Amino acid sequence: MGQCNRSVRVFEFSLGVAKLSDRSSLIETFLKEAGWANAERAILAGDASNRSYDRLQDATLGRAVLMNAPPEKGEDTTPFGQITEWLQKGGLSAPKILASDPKNGFLLLEDFGDDLFARLCISDPALEVTLYRAAVEVLVDLKGQKPPKDLAPYDGATLLREARLLTEWYLPAATGFPTSAETAAEFDALITQACDAILNEVFVTTLRDYHSENLLWLPERAGSARVGLLDYQDALVGHPAYDLVSLLEDARRDTSPELQRAMLDHYIHQSGVDPEAFETAYNVLGAQRNIKIIGIFARLCLRDKKKDYLKYMPRVWAHLQHDLTDPALAELQDWIARNVPPPTLTMQSRIRKQMNES
Repeated sequence: MGQCNRSVRVFEFSLGVAKLSDRSSLIETFLKEAGWANAERAILAGDASNRSYDRLQDATLGRAVLMNAPPEKGEDTTPFGQITEWLQKGGLSAPKILASDPKNGFLLLEDFGDDLFARLCISDPALEVTLYRAAVEVLVDLKGQKPPKDLAPYDGATLLREARLLTEWYLPAATGFPTSAETAAEFDALITQACDAILNEVFVTTLRDYHSENLLWLPERAGSARVGLLDYQDALVGHPAYDLVSLLEDARRDTSPELQRAMLDHYIHQSGVDPEAFETAYNVLGAQRNIKIIGIFARLCLRDKKKDYLKYMPRVWAHLQHDLTDPALAELQDWIARNVPPPTLTMQSRIRKQMNES
């Protein structure tokens, strides 16, 4: 597993904000100042945001990861750095920041290697339970830690704003018509009612994108530190069920009902939460999150021309249908059944066609 030489000096500098056309030269200057000018660079990953990642390989220094987060596209590396420091102080494995240029949106990070949970579950299925138990135990640890100062709340207004992505993006794309004010108001009322009922819990730091493609296995470490964490810059202070449902109702890979049940029980047992209240919150937040994701995937296609996310919609829809069976969500279940067409292959093709026409 490629990790950076720990003797590399951590420092910060600022080059001044530059035009997008100058970004390549800014990267070269950043790497030169950081001592990585001779490293080979290879594309490592991109994501649904405007961030991208390159892997650096240097004969002397080893590996590192370059985060490229353009400020001119609305990205900001500062929250990532703040949450990184907090996670590390709590004994969790967030990557060390080796160099930083927040003004221009660059971070040089410790490289945790390639053992993403999603990949390991394919190459070594017998490891799945071990991986997921370790990921659940990270969430138990987070529940026991006071959230960072000034971290914004994952409150009802935020949950509603996110859920509205369904009526703002997916529903118009699926039906061919703008969502009526009456239909949107009904939806808002149902989401607000469901979420307000669970927002009296003790809140914890919620990483929000806690799933198999953002977790890396570091078996040489101990306890919860065996789970390498990524993509947590949007963390908020939220309900403890949110990250658990993010983990178990994964948009990108199937998790069996048996695994979901076992991990839900493991969290409940280890954390000491009230089982009935927690499961209701788990289903409510699962419904909210899956509704949001369907809207996000439609937006990524129509606005950002990222059509590949549509293929995940049927899995997300299946998660949503399961969540909606909770008695607390009966009215929302009825509203979805009456108003929201399923994301079938035909529906996905319709949305892609709209992308091409826009």
